[in-house]
Amino acid sequence: MIQLTGFHAIEEALRSAKRGEGRLRISGKGPRIKKIEEIAAKRGIPVLRVSKAELTALVGQDHRGIAFEASLDRRELTLEGFLAEFNAENGLVLLLDGVTDPHNLGAILRSADQFEADLVCLPERRSAPETAVVANSSAGAVHHVPQVRLPNLSRAAELLKQHEFWIYAAVMGGAPINSLDLTGRTAVVLGSEGSGVSANLLRHSDAEIAIPTRGRVDSLNVSVAAGVILYEVRRQQGW
Repeated sequence: MIQLTGFHAIEEALRSAKRGEGRLRISGKGPRIKKIEEIAAKRGIPVLRVSKAELTALVGQDHRGIAFEASLDRRELTLEGFLAEFNAENGLVLLLDGVTDPHNLGAILRSADQFEADLVCLPERRSAPETAVVANSSAGAVHHVPQVRLPNLSRAAELLKQHEFWIYAAVMGGAPINSLDLTGRTAVVLGSEGSGVSANLLRHSDAEIAIPTRGRVDSLNVSVAAGVILYEVRRQQGW
């Protein structure tokens, strides 16, 4: 169980929670809090009135008078099961290779939700764990985006290729994304801020891509890059 404090994250968690699951704690007032309380009531979720001091002791200073004790448990999903059921001509899968910052992971999941990524693949190690920071940073998208955690992303790339996905690794110096045909079944590999995409995953990629930029700093933040790439893929796919 985790403690959510962001308004968006709480609303989405309440809507996706099982009936009666979790606890909503409230110390503040306001129209947004009232709306959330109404959602909780409809879902049969207990609402506890607490003092500001009690809420702060539970979740820290970073709250706006409300917190939801939520579960991140989702239906069991496997890559093999996803691929067995996937029958669309166009597809969009993300492989996140070493994204360890929870704020970046949350922001990527938010973009994945907005551009309807079919699946996000994460490694069991070298990845930010599922925490309240991820859930809050994703504005609740963590509850909607299909995700799998896998022991080996290279094996995941192999399986995706067997099901007609093309693998594109996002690296500095890659081909401009607007110069490539990204229609069909597309999987994008995004690496860590520091070391980028691992050599092993690069070997499993069909091409290397990059976002054309003209700025003076080295590169885009990985979460920003994810949003740009996801948009371009879906634009080309006629979404």
